[in-house]
Amino acid sequence: MAAVLDDVGKSNVSKKTEEVFDDDELEEDVEDGPTITKKKRKRRKKRAQNTDDGTGTKEKDEVENEVTNGVTNINMDDEVEAEGEKKKSRRRNKKKETKVDEPESKEKKQTNPPSVPIHELFPTSEYPVGQEVEYDGRMGKQRITSEEKRAIERSKYDDYNDARRAAEAHRQVRKHIQSWVKPGMTMIEICEELERCSRALIGEDGLKAGLAFPTGCSRNNCAAHYTPNAGDPTVLLYDDVTKIDFGTHVNGRIIDCAFTLTFNPKYDKLVEAVRDATNTGIKAAGIDVKLCEVGEAVQEVMESYEVELDGKTYPVKSIRNLNGHSIDAYRIHAGKTVPIVKGGEATMMEENEFYAIETFGSTGRGIVRDDMDTSHYMKNFDAPFVPLRLQASQKLLGTVNKNFGTLAFCKRWLDRLGATKYQMALKDLCDKGMNS
Repeated sequence: MAAVLDDVGKSNVSKKTEEVFDDDELEEDVEDGPTITKKKRKRRKKRAQNTDDGTGTKEKDEVENEVTNGVTNINMDDEVEAEGEKKKSRRRNKKKETKVDEPESKEKKQTNPPSVPIHELFPTSEYPVGQEVEYDGRMGKQRITSEEKRAIERSKYDDYNDARRAAEAHRQVRKHIQSWVKPGMTMIEICEELERCSRALIGEDGLKAGLAFPTGCSRNNCAAHYTPNAGDPTVLLYDDVTKIDFGTHVNGRIIDCAFTLTFNPKYDKLVEAVRDATNTGIKAAGIDVKLCEVGEAVQEVMESYEVELDGKTYPVKSIRNLNGHSIDAYRIHAGKTVPIVKGGEATMMEENEFYAIETFGSTGRGIVRDDMDTSHYMKNFDAPFVPLRLQASQKLLGTVNKNFGTLAFCKRWLDRLGATKYQMALKDLCDKGMNS
């Protein structure tokens, strides 16, 4: 546009100057007589004006040229700068886009040994469902197909999700311990490592989340409910058959699970028998199923196995006086027992109940008795108010209520909390029926 305007301006000026010169020639032809002097003066004035106009127009043209050139230069500079800014903005936008595409925070992965809490590994708070066993044509089949029953099931999502979080923590700790434990370790060392990992993964938070009961590490002929007290020198040996039993909980929803730990392959058949019996019990369990039917199915599978030890064959027997049990919120034994032998109660499993299917296989007589020192303690769920005279008992009961509630605990855990001189107070609480 600037160049076009320049040409138009120049053509207009040239036309004006030509018209002026033509007028002068006409005036010169008309000149004669006494008015010549006046005409000469007028002519000189006009010539002077024309010369002034010529120089003025030249100066104006130069100025206009400079201005237009300046405008074009400025416009060109502006266009170059604008293009540069556009390129920069595009680069910045690309950088911004790449930043947006990148995840804000990398997904956390579990360490070895495990230390990252489960709720951080699953930020959406949707935890693995685990194995589901469908009904096999029994009375509870309609609970899978009925939309109403499925809606009722979904209403319990929060309880199930808490249990799944506790189960995932238990699963990862179990996996770590199975590969970490070696012969020659003390039982206290094993329990402390297991409990340390469990507290980290479950995200221990008072009574909201933590350990459900002390770690059981019963060896050989000791079937269950043994945990080492402070100063216990027991060492794990190569030929030992050890039952590792521990629990986790979230909002009182307890996961009670155990596994058998062996190093000598001669016990593999015994471990297989117990595992098969446990899976059978889980498949047999369900809503409206009689507890005695579960026990009958477990015993049938368990006692179908034999184990050869040092050249001698032993039949595997179910331990008659050890059972599974129902579980409720903050209550490890909720009242119902699941036998692992034929007979027993005909009580039915009901909707919204939690159960621990526990199977014990033995090459002995198939019966156990109480022995050794007491290591597990627990406040009775329905314990009435009892006045306590000893100040130490009152203090200890306050510690139990604050840290364990109605969950089981052991002396090592009291030591960890800094409690001292509690032996007399603990006996006093047990004698008054507060603890068992």
